[in-house]
Amino acid sequence: MKKLLNTLYVTSPGAYISREGETVLVTVNNEKKLRVPIHTLDGIVCFGQVACSPPLMHLCGERNVAISFLNEYGKFLARVQGPVSGNVLLRREQYRRADDPEFSVKISRFIVIAKIANCRAVLLRAQRDHREKLNIGEIEGAVARLSRIANKLRGDLSLDAIRGYEGEAARVYFGVFDQLIVSNKEKFFFRERSRRPPMDNMNALLSFLYSILMHDVSSALEGVGLDPAVGYLHRDRPGRPGLALDIMEELRPVIAERLALSLVNRRQVDGNGFTVTETGAVLMSDKTRKDVLVAYQKKKQEEIIHPFIKERISIGLIPHIQAMLLSRFLRGDIEGYPPFLWR
Repeated sequence: MKKLLNTLYVTSPGAYISREGETVLVTVNNEKKLRVPIHTLDGIVCFGQVACSPPLMHLCGERNVAISFLNEYGKFLARVQGPVSGNVLLRREQYRRADDPEFSVKISRFIVIAKIANCRAVLLRAQRDHREKLNIGEIEGAVARLSRIANKLRGDLSLDAIRGYEGEAARVYFGVFDQLIVSNKEKFFFRERSRRPPMDNMNALLSFLYSILMHDVSSALEGVGLDPAVGYLHRDRPGRPGLALDIMEELRPVIAERLALSLVNRRQVDGNGFTVTETGAVLMSDKTRKDVLVAYQKKKQEEIIHPFIKERISIGLIPHIQAMLLSRFLRGDIEGYPPFLWR
């Protein structure tokens, strides 16, 4: 079983990360802030104006530690990594299957059904935890509609039809998402999903969590030898990690959206940690980003029983398990791809 290692998140503006022997050194304004042994890391994520030395890139490439660069909104900019790992025959099979419409429909159906089931589980959990604060009729109605949409996906469908049902399910789910925010409503609310850039505090929080989850999923896929760029539900587009987006669909409700709701409802993030720019875009403060990253790391350390392999694992290993299961499916070791279903 893969060991869950740490991810180093560098958020301080003007930070410089470099190599010092076998450690990663973080310096801000010529002051040494942190040293981290390279063998404890599986990734480094840099936000905003962060620079990196070539010797550190060399060390990370040798040790298979990917370095990702994101802007202050959490939008992916670039990634530095070592040689591609895994069997080239697996990637060739991935590419061949991506050109097969029937196979793309088959795996996309698995993913979207799992996403809808996990969205439904989030609503049901909120209904149990905050029943007195919710409009139960609306929540139950959304749960029922999600179930009907999932049932429609079991028929003979095209890939476009599957995408259509996925979009319909997202509208139903996000249509009641604001109700799940039961605390600090004056600062955190949800009207609709806004992405580039986020236009309110809740969307800024969600986008940030999606970005760091994307890093983890991409790393997991690369770790088993798959290409994060070539997906099945999300088709090829320059600069878009289609396969990572595919796997993220089933994980976003469980990992990102549940954590965002928990942070807000428990008042672990403060609305004053978000600022609105002249364009209307919402930015998170450096302190708020750090608070969210700490909570995300703690979330990854929580343990669950994986519904397919029936082993106790940390939540942070879910992307790695799903990547492994997908690779086994592509190789023909198992008959179908078992998506992650939250229970």
